[in-house]
Amino acid sequence: MRKFSAYIIIITCCFIASKAGAQSFKLRGTIYDSTKTYPVIAVSVLTSSGKGTATDIYGHYEIDVTETDSVWFSYLNKPTIKYPVVKIRDASRFDIALHINVPVLKEVIVKPRNYKMDSIQNRIDYAKAFDWQKPKLKGISSGELGTSAGFDLDAIIHMFQFRKNKSNEAFRERLLAEEREKFIDHRFNKALVLRLTGLIGDARDSFMRHCRPSYEICMYVGDYDFQFYIKKCYEAYMLQKSEGWLRKEN
Repeated sequence: MRKFSAYIIIITCCFIASKAGAQSFKLRGTIYDSTKTYPVIAVSVLTSSGKGTATDIYGHYEIDVTETDSVWFSYLNKPTIKYPVVKIRDASRFDIALHINVPVLKEVIVKPRNYKMDSIQNRIDYAKAFDWQKPKLKGISSGELGTSAGFDLDAIIHMFQFRKNKSNEAFRERLLAEEREKFIDHRFNKALVLRLTGLIGDARDSFMRHCRPSYEICMYVGDYDFQFYIKKCYEAYMLQKSEGWLRKEN
């Protein structure tokens, strides 16, 4: 009986010693998709000793393990095989690739807005509308001398398509009007008004509404005279506000 008890004590001591000797250390790595190009987020990392973690936004993970542990990975409830820690050569970089495809959006290049480029592109997109002209009678030449023998039947038909012609003309005028307004916005912009007047926020917006220049001024006046014009408009605008305030006070 005493010998049996001694055996139990020895076995218990050996078990405790083995457990004490199995010190924990960090297992680190990165999880990639099947192409080994893109990291995978939120992959569960589990050990046989009951510990667990998940990969971060860069696909990295870090978990405490011992040499007696096994580790495996799970993504969308699909676990991998178990990897014995003792067989892992480099615990500081245990990277694996899962059999999944990560959907990647096409590269989008964002370019700053450019009025001239936008205007050219608009002309290209609506070339047919911009080039439209009111139909006119066209003579049909006859013979080698080029003498007129009559009128083009298609031209006559187009002339009497009043609704279509009116619609095309209205659309062209609307495009031209929008182009003129964008040109005014391009020259009479917030950054320029801020630099010349110091106005910001609602005060600047109010001034720009009341003193918006015409298309002809923006088109034909040079930069120096255009800035001088804005300064004079600002002086007149502030004077009107001041006089209006005085009348209200009196």
